[in-house]
Amino acid sequence: MHTSPAKVDAMSRLGIVTCLELPEPDVDEEILLAALRAKGIDATMVAWDDQTVDWQQFDLSVVRSTWNYPETPKEFKEWLQRVDSLTPILNSAQTMASNIDKRYLAGLEERGVKVVPTMWLSQGSRIESMRFPWPDVVIKPSISAGSWLTKRFDATNPLALQFLSESLQERDMMVQPYLNSVEIGSEIACVWIDGEVTHGVRKAPRFDDDEESVSHAVDPSDDERKFAMELMEGISENPLYARIDLILHEGELYLSELELIEPSLFFKQSPYALERFVIAVAERLKRVKH
Repeated sequence: MHTSPAKVDAMSRLGIVTCLELPEPDVDEEILLAALRAKGIDATMVAWDDQTVDWQQFDLSVVRSTWNYPETPKEFKEWLQRVDSLTPILNSAQTMASNIDKRYLAGLEERGVKVVPTMWLSQGSRIESMRFPWPDVVIKPSISAGSWLTKRFDATNPLALQFLSESLQERDMMVQPYLNSVEIGSEIACVWIDGEVTHGVRKAPRFDDDEESVSHAVDPSDDERKFAMELMEGISENPLYARIDLILHEGELYLSELELIEPSLFFKQSPYALERFVIAVAERLKRVKH
């Protein structure tokens, strides 16, 4: 049953955090702003990398599309620390900082979470004699968003090692097997908002320069929902939002990513998720205002 939030103070100011130059359009932006404003919330798009922003003007800031941060992760982490002292921010600065580098997946694996097998390589690593343990590989930075610098190779293709070697001169990298399951719709992004898995979307695999292809919302299976909920129960904070990307491969579910910073939440595909998000934001605004 849907419920409406108590009336929000018309003077409540909300910053929806984006970046100065979006790598791609945020399809959720307009409908989110409209839904927030319809609830009496003064919502404004504001860029994390705009040095002129007075963050203290906002009662609350919510990160949504800071999609360029992988290019300057040190500056983004410094911004998180700085803005955290000026305005309440969601998700929390601590939660987002711990989610910047995808090595968080290794920590989850140590806790017993089934994670897509991953090779982690530090910047400067020499790999001339390395052999990939999988026939088909996906190579990407350990700090990345969307399909930025993400490429798929046949493991025998010399361009794979060349791309990896050149990339390692600049940044830490990760290598994962390309699981054929994603081609037949066994990858699902489970959207989690304020304690509930609201919906999922099935996505096509995406690499550098690809556009995201999503058609409609799906109801996650019982196993997918259980995996997502158990994973989120292990998070110390109760985040406002998250996206849990899962792959079903040979009958087993694996975690591909747990996105806690700036995941697309596919509000166009789920009016209920949009409503739940707006209600949750309104409730948090009330808390910080009183």
